[in-house]
Amino acid sequence: MGERTRIIALTGKGGVGKTSLSAAIVRILAETYPDSKILAIDADPAVGLSVALGVKPELTLDEIRKKVAQDVTEKLSDTQDILAEAKFQLYRTMVEKEGFAFLAIGRPEAAGCYCAINTYLRKVIEMLVDDFDYVVIDGEAGIEQINRRVLEKVTHLICVSDQSRKGLQIIETIKNVADELVMYDKIGLIVNRAPLPEKITEKEIGNVPVAAVIMQDDAMTENDIEGKSVFELPKDSIILSGARKALTNMEIL
Repeated sequence: MGERTRIIALTGKGGVGKTSLSAAIVRILAETYPDSKILAIDADPAVGLSVALGVKPELTLDEIRKKVAQDVTEKLSDTQDILAEAKFQLYRTMVEKEGFAFLAIGRPEAAGCYCAINTYLRKVIEMLVDDFDYVVIDGEAGIEQINRRVLEKVTHLICVSDQSRKGLQIIETIKNVADELVMYDKIGLIVNRAPLPEKITEKEIGNVPVAAVIMQDDAMTENDIEGKSVFELPKDSIILSGARKALTNMEIL
């Protein structure tokens, strides 16, 4: 990992707005640090981050994995060759936009063991990360795939929950799993789409510091319905203001 690279991974149960927040964070970083290199990684098989960022990926990492797996069995035997081929394919599939690059992981592997290929690709992603200042990972509902399929280490782990008792209780479980599986430097919680933000008075929930409490953002919901990107939101929108607060509290901004 590059000395200055900040890797921000978002995790939490499904339906709490991780993808919208991931997109908001990419936009904030792109606008705040226009000279920085930013990589957005969609690690959720639903591939919603591409829509939220207004990008159209042609290939996913899993499709590359299948291609490299085929090459390994057919013609590549040397580890360096495999890594070089995987890196070439990875760069080829990255979508370059103004202000950031985008990479989709795709659906989890089907039948068959791709353990070796996953290891190679993770190595390649680690090499890739060195080329960026900020990496934002939109994780699926469950944290183990960040470790298994993307990266072993992140610098900032952002847990996302709604205001429900169940959602907030899950945060403690997520932290326990993260402590075991993911190396991280800093952890924080965003309580998103909160109908009663004033009810969140604790500074910490499930041993995770509260970085921000964000109310329901109707403008973001409308954007989602219309398939618009986060870049079409007004700068003072609720989700962007809340995400900025979280990034400031977690010392990313």
